[in-house]
Amino acid sequence: MALARTAAVVIGSFPLGESDRVVTFYSRELGKVRGVAKAARRMKSRFSGALELFTQGELVLFDTGRSDLVRIDHFDVGHPFQRVRGDLERLGQASWMVECVTRLTADRDRHPALYGLLVRSLRAMEDSSMPAWIAICFAARCLDALGHRPRLDRCTECAKAYPFPAARLDEGGIVCEGCAAHGGGTPISGVAAMALHRVRSVRWEEAISGGGQAHGELRAVLEAHMSRLIGYPTRTTKFLREIGRLTRVPAERP
Repeated sequence: MALARTAAVVIGSFPLGESDRVVTFYSRELGKVRGVAKAARRMKSRFSGALELFTQGELVLFDTGRSDLVRIDHFDVGHPFQRVRGDLERLGQASWMVECVTRLTADRDRHPALYGLLVRSLRAMEDSSMPAWIAICFAARCLDALGHRPRLDRCTECAKAYPFPAARLDEGGIVCEGCAAHGGGTPISGVAAMALHRVRSVRWEEAISGGGQAHGELRAVLEAHMSRLIGYPTRTTKFLREIGRLTRVPAERP
């Protein structure tokens, strides 16, 4: 039985039996790891509220090597991110981020840069008045961290230099109108392409400082791109649409 210790973020959980809980973490040293927290649902559990979604802390686990599930021994909270969970918009945007991490990464596939990006994004989202923009910045850089960086300088099919009219973003990057006729992809304007290039190339603090142009279009493009990589639309998108409907301020009547 191997003992391991690593910094980690809770990215999901579900009940197991009468009192246990299966928890999924994204960790700095081990990547995505799933484990059983014994008696975590009991009133006097030693885990208390430590296993809440988005909580960052120090994970101690035992890996027997006989199962995909490890045994969670301790999880010492470093940052609970209560403000992210306490606001519907922040909750929805952060849930979209962790769903992307969950769906795009394999178990035990280590990406320290992605772990760091996730923690930075949750910290930024906690205090930002633009949580949707933080999620956009996260998604653009998440693709880079996982090796899915879309090419934006020329058509990935015929190598025609960008810009060109009627561009679309496919799995590998920008495609021109002629090449897009043979496949799919998502329409992307020059403004959105420039915004995507800027978000992933400038310093993190500069990237998250403002929404810039084509905010809505860039989110739609990244959502479509994530869905292509995952194989189906993200489940959190429906939740975000419902949040938008519920929080929309009604127009004043004359």
